[in-house]
Amino acid sequence: MPSSVVQTFVYDSEHSRLTVTFVSGRVYEYYLVPPSVAAGFRGSRSKGTYFNKFIRDRYHCREIKAA
Repeated sequence: MPSSVVQTFVYDSEHSRLTVTFVSGRVYEYYLVPPSVAAGFRGSRSKGTYFNKFIRDRYHCREIKAA
């Protein structure tokens, strides 16, 4: 999953929570993310583009680790 923006991500389907680690080292949790959005993120060719278009500013989130 090479990306210039997203280092890793994990989707917790039980809680509909997406945890994204950015290459900057910052880690955010996004809440109530539908499984279809997480699956689209997983399958996207450009993680940064998909994130910006379908996740960023669309779901409540909180930073859980600063860089």
